[in-house]
Amino acid sequence: VQLVESGGGLVQAGGSLRLSCEASGFNIGDYAMTWLRQAPGKGPIWVARLNSDDTSRDYADSVMGRFTISRDVGKNTLYLQMSRLEADDTAVYWCARGYRTWVYRGQGTQVTVSS
Repeated sequence: VQLVESGGGLVQAGGSLRLSCEASGFNIGDYAMTWLRQAPGKGPIWVARLNSDDTSRDYADSVMGRFTISRDVGKNTLYLQMSRLEADDTAVYWCARGYRTWVYRGQGTQVTVSS
C-alpha cells in the first residue's frame, strides 16, 4: 500500500489549491479515505473524509464550505480542493486510508498560506 500526495505549495490568503493523493496497492473505491493535517505546534486533525462508497462526506468545522474532498476511482486518486485559504490552513496535509482510524498514510505535502 502506498499513498503519495502532491499539490502543496505557497499561496496567498484567499487563494486556492488542489491536493492529490495517488494510491497504489489497493483500490480507493473499496475504502473510506481521509485528509488530515498538522499545523506547526499542534496535533494532527482530520479535515475531510468520505466513506467507501462515497455516499457520505464529512468536513471539520474549520474547513466546511471551503474544502471539497473527492475521488477518481479510475485514476485511483483522492483529491482535496481548497479555496478561500486562510493563514490557519498552513499545515502539512496527508491522505490516509480509513474513516476513524488510519493505518496507511502518505508522507504529506506542505501547504503554506501567506497573509
